[in-house]
Amino acid sequence: MHVLALYDIHGNIHALEAVLADPRAARPDAVVVGGDTVPGPCARAVLERLDSLEVPVHWLRGNGEREVAEALTFGEPAAEDLVRVTAALSAAEIGDVRATALGALPLTLEVDRVLYCHATPRRDDEMLTRISDPRRYAEVLVGVEQSIVVAGHTHQQHDVQVGGVRFVNAGSVGLPYEGDGAARWLWIANGSPDLRRTSYDHVAAGERILAAGWPDARSVEGAMTDPVEAIVVTELFEGFAAAEVSAQAGDEK
Repeated sequence: MHVLALYDIHGNIHALEAVLADPRAARPDAVVVGGDTVPGPCARAVLERLDSLEVPVHWLRGNGEREVAEALTFGEPAAEDLVRVTAALSAAEIGDVRATALGALPLTLEVDRVLYCHATPRRDDEMLTRISDPRRYAEVLVGVEQSIVVAGHTHQQHDVQVGGVRFVNAGSVGLPYEGDGAARWLWIANGSPDLRRTSYDHVAAGERILAAGWPDARSVEGAMTDPVEAIVVTELFEGFAAAEVSAQAGDEK
């Protein structure tokens, strides 16, 4: 079985079309949409394009889908709160029915003996990076029965073995923090993951997104128009993760 895994598209229809046009992504038996399809500047177009695929499409909930669904219930967001601002924009674009449905998607799913999740099998917003301590991976993967887990969330591809589990981050289609702007995705052939990238005119795409008024300029610039060096983002995210672990430990005392 051949599975095309598409993670963290974030409403970037330009990147999605580039990946779907890549001959190496052609004719999958199934597609896994691994969360954070939204929010993003072209949320409706991305959803409609994925709906049009002529193979089974399996959908996961990322923190983005959850936040877009939650935008239906919270009031006018503060201008500086980009998470809520972008979630509200995408919720308004796709409508209440679709936003609610996205928020109700499952946290995990299994396809051809591979376990898919957005961030980790236990949460949609937990960070594991390229430099995370193996002990954190082991803690997160307790109870996992599958030998391969595919995730995303950090927008960076990596592939690590922890005990009997191989943890593969598919990377981001729409906002890759890899330093080069190319869209990242994953091809799984008969249970064997292969991390892949597709080059496209990411600078022009980012400029169109910004010109259209998408408010999250920092993410678009850091991933597309002026890509930040990958290790800078890795270390930033690892700092966030370490701070969260420390806070949790303090709460347990």
